[in-house]
Order: sequence, then C-alpha cells, then structure tokens
Amino acid sequence: MKHLKKGKKFGRKKGQRKAFRNNLATSLVRHGKITTTEARAKEIRGVVERLITHGKKQNLASLRLIMKQLPKAEAYKVQNEIAPRYANRKGGYTRVIQHAKVRKGDAAKRATIEFV
Repeated sequence: MKHLKKGKKFGRKKGQRKAFRNNLATSLVRHGKITTTEARAKEIRGVVERLITHGKKQNLASLRLIMKQLPKAEAYKVQNEIAPRYANRKGGYTRVIQHAKVRKGDAAKRATIEFV
C-alpha cells in the first residue's frame, strides 16, 4: 500500500533524490526562475516554500535549518533577501507555469518555476 508516501522517486535512490531536490532548490534560489519538467517543478515547490517559511522567522535556528539543504550563500540569500519579501504573505511563494512545448528527446511536459 502507498499510504502516506509523498513525492516522486525520479528513478533515483533516497540519497540521490535528496541531493537532486536540494540542487534544484539551490538553482531556483540562485537564479530566481528555472525551466525544468513539470514533475520536477511541482516536487521542488514544497521544498522551497518550506525554506522560505523558515527564513521568515529570522532567527539562528531557522538559518541553520536552511543551511542543511542549501549552500551558505543561498541560505543567506533566502534569509536576508527572499524571505523578507513575503513577510505579510501566508504561503504560495512560488508559481509553476506550464509550457505548451514538450521536451524534444522524451516529450516530457515542461514548466517554469519562479518566485511570485
């Protein structure tokens, strides 16, 4: 049974999957907007929104929780630049925009994920 099993596996083992999600989240924080497959965009949405929620608390414990998933520079960027933008917002910090074009190699649906 698949009760309480969240997230996609992406054909990777647990450690690889965690690193993959963290790398996608790092790219999103670094660039502000990335284009990837729809499944990947939907998967990292929850990761990034959780990081921003931690960053809104503006304390050392939250910064350390963010640094567990992101490199130092990106963690500080979430804490000092991105999170204060959403101080009055209760959630929904990212937007997933689906594209009509599919990826040429395997016809995967494409999407762009960006900060609101």
